[in-house]
Amino acid sequence: MARRRARLGDGLAVLSGARPDVLEAVPGARAKFVALGGVLLSTGGLAVLSAAFAVHMALGVWWPFALLVGVGWGFVIVNLDRMLLVGMAHDSSLKRNLLMAVPRVGLALVLGIVISTPLTLQIFHKEIDTQIVALQAEASDEFRSSLDSDARFAGLPELREKVATGQAVVASGGSSAADLAPLQGEVATAQAAYDAALTTQRELSTRAQCELDGTCGTGDAGTGEAYAQARAAADAQRDVVDAAKADLDAATAAVSAGAARSMGQASADLETDQAELARLTEQQTALQVAFDETNADNTGILIRLQALSALSDSNATMAVAHYMLALLFICVELLPVLMKMLLNFGPRSTYDRLSDLRDDGDLEVEQLQQSARVEVEQAVQDLLVLAEKERVDRQKEQVLARRRARLAAAVAARETGEIPTPRTESSMEESGRRMWDTGPIIGLAREAASRTVRTMRRRPDVREVETV
Repeated sequence: MARRRARLGDGLAVLSGARPDVLEAVPGARAKFVALGGVLLSTGGLAVLSAAFAVHMALGVWWPFALLVGVGWGFVIVNLDRMLLVGMAHDSSLKRNLLMAVPRVGLALVLGIVISTPLTLQIFHKEIDTQIVALQAEASDEFRSSLDSDARFAGLPELREKVATGQAVVASGGSSAADLAPLQGEVATAQAAYDAALTTQRELSTRAQCELDGTCGTGDAGTGEAYAQARAAADAQRDVVDAAKADLDAATAAVSAGAARSMGQASADLETDQAELARLTEQQTALQVAFDETNADNTGILIRLQALSALSDSNATMAVAHYMLALLFICVELLPVLMKMLLNFGPRSTYDRLSDLRDDGDLEVEQLQQSARVEVEQAVQDLLVLAEKERVDRQKEQVLARRRARLAAAVAARETGEIPTPRTESSMEESGRRMWDTGPIIGLAREAASRTVRTMRRRPDVREVETV
């Protein structure tokens, strides 16, 4: 168990950016790095939950797959935080520490906001779900209003009114048509004239009768002059009544004919208007239904953020709880970078000094090795140059020796009277070697240079072992 805890602690220390070789020499610094590693794992765990909630809310995927995506996101966040920690080396200058810490704190702040948002939404999901219903209802009403003001449906109110008027005209038999109003006015006027004439005729008849009876007028009963005048006036008024009745009948007939025409026209127009009204109403209803379906499925992160913002604006307690919770998650994400920055502002620890010494030693060893490699390469080049010069000199000597031999042979042949056969380049090639080839001099030189290089490369390692 103790060994397992030690391995776990070593892993956390390495995760936080510690060097195992330095920790072996400075075991007192191990606890600090183990704690930083634990904080990194904590931020990674929050990132896993945050990404899982975000993927589930945004895409509605299966929870195991959402957790798998969350694990990947948590690995990215831990790696980013570790990069921020490792890159913040200790520096004695306050200004350089601040310049180095500000961009890292800014990046950690952005990561904290990104991680805290899905967690905050999940914690307040009940209140947010209630607010989402209200937001969806408002969106549906706004869409309905936009449809009413849409140019495609701008004539719907007039069309509805026209259909209602046509139905009223048909129901009334055409008498309620607007174009019959003048004719109906004439009927009313004719009716009034007829009623007035009839009333006058009745009054005149009554007066003539009472003259005949002697109950009025002159008071003399019988068919006298007064009676004859009264009867003549009553008879004349009967002609006026007959003329008024004729005018009334003519006006009534005109209204009836106009009503028949209006009813026929209204029936024909009503069929067309009702079809157009049904088409536009069906199209408007289809658009509204499609929007309502989409609106009902709108339960992603964006509308949840809108609902949370609306709740925070309308409820001060909700706003305080929201911001405090988000601040808590942001602080957890900022904690590794803040701790590293505070440690850098303090004095250099034994771990920092020893780490710098190891880095300086590694640099010196590398410089020595590089210098040795340069010297060895220079020696190899010098050996190759010497070998090449030696080969050229030998070649010259051999060429000169062959020339002297040929001259001597030619002189001897002249003295003996024989004709010598010159040895051409082709015959030398048949022997397996060109006339300027003086043997494997370069190969031997390269082999000697390689042995020298291997010897020189071993020396810095031995010197380093002795130093350690």
